[in-house]
Amino acid sequence: MSVKAVPSVSWSSKHPLNFRPKAKTVFLLCLGLIIFGVGEALLIAAAVGVSPWVVLAEGIGLVTGLYIGWANFLVSIGVLLLWIPLRQIPGLGTILNAILVSAALGLSLPLLPTPDILLLQIAQSAVGIFLVGMGSGIYLIAHLGPGPRDGLMTGLQHVTQFPIAWVRTSLEVTVVILGWLLGGTVGLGTLMFAFGIGPAVSFGLYTVSRFSSQKD
Repeated sequence: MSVKAVPSVSWSSKHPLNFRPKAKTVFLLCLGLIIFGVGEALLIAAAVGVSPWVVLAEGIGLVTGLYIGWANFLVSIGVLLLWIPLRQIPGLGTILNAILVSAALGLSLPLLPTPDILLLQIAQSAVGIFLVGMGSGIYLIAHLGPGPRDGLMTGLQHVTQFPIAWVRTSLEVTVVILGWLLGGTVGLGTLMFAFGIGPAVSFGLYTVSRFSSQKD
C-alpha cells in the first residue's frame, strides 16, 4: 500500500499549467481540497494540538516578535522559494488550494463538535488526519499543481526517490522539532499529525489510483 510518487490516472492533467483541464479533473480537484479543509477543521475542533507548521510559525513569532499570522505567511513564502531548486511548478491547484481549503475549514468549523473527553479528541484528530490524507490523494492526482507544503513534499520525493510516506513524515517531524526548539507548543494532536499524515497521504494516493482507470 506504500506509494513512492504521485501516480497518474485517466483524469490526471498532463501538466500543472494546463489551462483547459477536463471538467472531471477540476471537479475532483475541488472535491479533494474541500475534504482536505474539513479534515483540517476536525483537527482544530479536537483542540489537542496544532499542526507542525503552526508550531513552527509560533516559534518564529516568539523569537522575532512577529504576530503568528505574519510568521505563518513568511513560512509559506520560504516554502515556495524552496520550490525553485526543486523545480516544482504551480498551477490551478496551487491557487484553489489557498481558496477552497480555507473556505471549507471556515464553513465547517462552526458545525463540528468540540469534545472535552480526551479519547474523543484523539478519535476526532485521527479522522481529521485521515480526511486530510484522502483529500490530498484526490487533489494531488489531478496534477494541476500542489499547495505550498505539498509541493515541498513532492519536490523532495522527486529528488530523493524515497516513498511519499517517508518524505512527508520526515518533513513534518523536522518542522515539529524546529518549532519546538524555537519555543512553539507541541500537543498530542501535533505528534499524531506529524507521524500520521505521511501514511495517510500515501493511503489516499493508493486508494484513489487503485479505484481510478490508469488508461486514457
